[in-house]
Amino acid sequence: MNPAWAGGVVTSRATCVLAPNPGLMTLEGTNTWVLTEPDAQGCVVIDPGPLDEQHLHHVLDLVAGRGARVALTLLTHGHADHAESAGRFGELTGSPVRAIGTGHDDLGDGDRLTVDGLDLAVVATPGHTGDSLSFLLAAGNALLTGDTILGRGTAMVAWPDGELAAYLSSLRRIEAMTGSLEVTQILPGHGPTVADAAGVVRYYLDHRAERLEQVRAAVALGAADVEAVLKTVYADVPHTLWPAARLSLQAQLHYLQSHP
Repeated sequence: MNPAWAGGVVTSRATCVLAPNPGLMTLEGTNTWVLTEPDAQGCVVIDPGPLDEQHLHHVLDLVAGRGARVALTLLTHGHADHAESAGRFGELTGSPVRAIGTGHDDLGDGDRLTVDGLDLAVVATPGHTGDSLSFLLAAGNALLTGDTILGRGTAMVAWPDGELAAYLSSLRRIEAMTGSLEVTQILPGHGPTVADAAGVVRYYLDHRAERLEQVRAAVALGAADVEAVLKTVYADVPHTLWPAARLSLQAQLHYLQSHP
């Protein structure tokens, strides 16, 4: 059995502070990432997590212990387990909080961010949610994926905000980045880091293709609604995970309407 993920120093530039919100959907908890160029004073925090004052101060203590300060806070997407504390964290640090959007300070695909020598590129990866972003840390060939790719298991497409065609496109985009060796490791929003980025992306794509074939088959055999398909296709999934499975299934059925 794999040991439980506890966060900590992952690379010379990336440290994970694990939020105290373990659960079926969050695994050991939300990964709050602290990114700093070695010996630099300015750092980037990605996904400050749920509104938990103790967690936020753990992050701040880590940063202060390095003689650094939070210069920029980024969000991979707007789900509460990643972003609920964003406003409070901005107050505590005085740092701008940036996410995808249409405002003057919001992030867009291809944006380049530099903080005290640390370089990040914004990679739009919608699908889990419509606002999902990943961040490329080129110096370590690492991609911070939020909930697009997890450190264990597979991600949910959170219908109706999430959408399967967009999600598959995002996975293929990441696959191309692994094929060029631009990305060799994944720093996810939940669970342990992934050393074999190419392997996990291929697994995600194969898993989605397999599930879609199962849904097609269930519909062809007469499953008339979401619940009937759910009981057939997700029979091997614990019932505690069926609410998430139901959302993913609705995304798959919507996808099959335009991709029969």
